[in-house]
Amino acid sequence: MSVHDDLTSVQRCIDDLVRSVGRLEQQIGGGGLEMRRVRADADHLRESVALLRESAPGLAPPRRPDLVSIPDTPYDSSLWTDSDDEGLGAHDRHAP
Repeated sequence: MSVHDDLTSVQRCIDDLVRSVGRLEQQIGGGGLEMRRVRADADHLRESVALLRESAPGLAPPRRPDLVSIPDTPYDSSLWTDSDDEGLGAHDRHAP
């Protein structure tokens, strides 16, 4: 399994835990110290896995390269004095 798969599996388990804690909280009541600690611990686990996912190498979304703008103005024709017009041949020669 890859790191990404393992983290996804852990995230699913923590989501199940949080749902189970919520159901338990409804049945028992959420006012007791023990229930508040369980809720806080489950929330802390969720936050810790989220931080781990952000800091894990190779899991960050790939960064797009900076865009380079190309102006609409025509290029300076002096840049092309030493090149041939492709498909047309050179100015001073005839096609074979």
